[in-house]
Amino acid sequence: MSSVAKKIQEQQIQEQQKSVQTVIVRKAKISFGEMVLICVLAIFIAFLGTRVITNQAEIYKTNKSIQMTNRSIDEQTRLNVDLKEQVSELSTYERIWKKAADLGLMLNENNVKVVQE
Repeated sequence: MSSVAKKIQEQQIQEQQKSVQTVIVRKAKISFGEMVLICVLAIFIAFLGTRVITNQAEIYKTNKSIQMTNRSIDEQTRLNVDLKEQVSELSTYERIWKKAADLGLMLNENNVKVVQE
């Protein structure tokens, strides 16, 4: 091959490479059906998010109510224990005997009746 023919062949190859390298990039358009599916998916995700938050709020309220009830039960239990201690302190035999003596009551063994508990 002669050098002129070789140069022509190289120019043709370069032109082909230039034409091959110019690729037209087109933006992909979203069809109406795809747009509808995307919107439905977005609405569904928003609905699920709202539902989860609502359920968590209800769970929080219920737990708070349970804790308040447990707290009031604990307070009432403490109050009951304190009152039982007070009853046991006030119902001792010595205290009742002293109170009777202060009021002028005397023990008459003929009038005493023993009651079983």
